[in-house]
Amino acid sequence: MQIDIMFTGFGGQGILMMGKILALTALYKEKEVAWVPSYGPEMRGGTAYCNVVISDNTIGSPIIQNPMHLVAMNRPSLEKFAPNVKPGGVIITNNSLIPIDSGRTDIKEYKVPATDIANELGTVKVSNMVALGGFVAATKIFSFEDVVKVMENELAKKPEFLSINLAAMEKGKNIVEG
Repeated sequence: MQIDIMFTGFGGQGILMMGKILALTALYKEKEVAWVPSYGPEMRGGTAYCNVVISDNTIGSPIIQNPMHLVAMNRPSLEKFAPNVKPGGVIITNNSLIPIDSGRTDIKEYKVPATDIANELGTVKVSNMVALGGFVAATKIFSFEDVVKVMENELAKKPEFLSINLAAMEKGKNIVEG
């Protein structure tokens, strides 16, 4: 089984961190994984995306043309990448910034107000973790507990950021689970 995921948005939204946490969770679960970050030369404010490929077998190529799943944190990303998602896949949209849907009827789409929830928590910097929590709940690629364990390990050197990131993930999970 191979699962291709694309995390997209603009620089500064934590796109690469979402992909990294998921990739590290795959390693923790002893899966084969490829994590390929990409961002424009502008960095903050420019286009950013991250491909994550997770497999039980050797991965032939980390390049994704048609991802199974998409997390779109801004409208240009949704418009550009949603048409490429495989039928039956999942699209998570940050509907705080995206007032439209994908227009797809052959996928499951979840609207997660990631930016609004992050602002309610006190910092827009955790909007990525709101979206990641929603993504994990929607796809069940890994258990929420496994992703939390990886997050705790990743932020062990910055414990002051752990509780707000975990709260953000929990809020995203709750939005998707209803």
